[in-house]
Amino acid sequence: MDDEKRAHLLSFLKVIPPVDFCCVYGSVLHTTNHDKSTMVDYILGVSDPLQWHSENLKMNADHYASWMVLLGGAKLVTEVADKIGVGVHFNPFVTWNNKMFKYGVVRMHDLVQDILNWERLYLSGRLQKPVNMLVDNLDIKDVNSVNLRAAVSAALLLLPPKFTEVCFLAIRPLRITIFVISFVFMQEDLYAKICSLSYMGDLRMFFAEDRNKVKKIVQGQFDLFQSMYKPFLEEYEGKDLLRFSSSENQHANIYQALHEVVIGSREEATKRMQKVLRRTVMVSSARQAVSGLLTVGGVKAARYLTNKMQKAWRSWT
Repeated sequence: MDDEKRAHLLSFLKVIPPVDFCCVYGSVLHTTNHDKSTMVDYILGVSDPLQWHSENLKMNADHYASWMVLLGGAKLVTEVADKIGVGVHFNPFVTWNNKMFKYGVVRMHDLVQDILNWERLYLSGRLQKPVNMLVDNLDIKDVNSVNLRAAVSAALLLLPPKFTEVCFLAIRPLRITIFVISFVFMQEDLYAKICSLSYMGDLRMFFAEDRNKVKKIVQGQFDLFQSMYKPFLEEYEGKDLLRFSSSENQHANIYQALHEVVIGSREEATKRMQKVLRRTVMVSSARQAVSGLLTVGGVKAARYLTNKMQKAWRSWT
């Protein structure tokens, strides 16, 4: 991301209270996206959401649903996020400087716990995909390496048998240890599987998301996925678990396992992994959907859902 674009994205932070963490994600990172009307998505990490929302309501009350402002203010906003949602409050369709923004506010403690333990696999899932960190006072980029390494391990296990058959992998957040034996796969397949982890069981994927969403994310941000996961693939390569095979087509680069080890039941491990991921994501997506409907207000909720369903419909026709 060039300095001018980064400065433009940072400028929005001047109109809201200070944050400890900020990243942008989504279509704004697609190199092929030149649509200036696209909504810019932010994740904001703060130490105390109640205090932060109290300050933000004084500065930007119009960012919130009017009924929440009138009935409970910052306390209600925070309680709905924590007790109904997954600890994140989103303000979508915020207009500033002729641009549309959406930002989600999360407690830093909750963000770190999700990154390390996949408790909700909500923001940790978002951080498994390319983001651009604009503010990182608590070194979340370094903490997120645990999340990325686990995502690689989980994806290797879940790749179809024709791609994967092995190496020893420990997936810390799910407390799963597996043995894999020889595998051959294309980088794009791996990134697509990583990208899909946080969508497994997501209720939105059944009716309100583009059926080709994962493919579009990976193809639109392939270089960013490469730079994100290169250190972890090289780590496996350095341990003689993977071998990189060059190709003129960078999307077709192949890795192979070099060592054979004793395998437990790969099928059993895969089923367990899928079950845990689907349950976690389904619960989180349902809770956040209900929270979102309550917090953004009827008009904005209908507008957001309509936009999503239109994209989903176009992907099926």
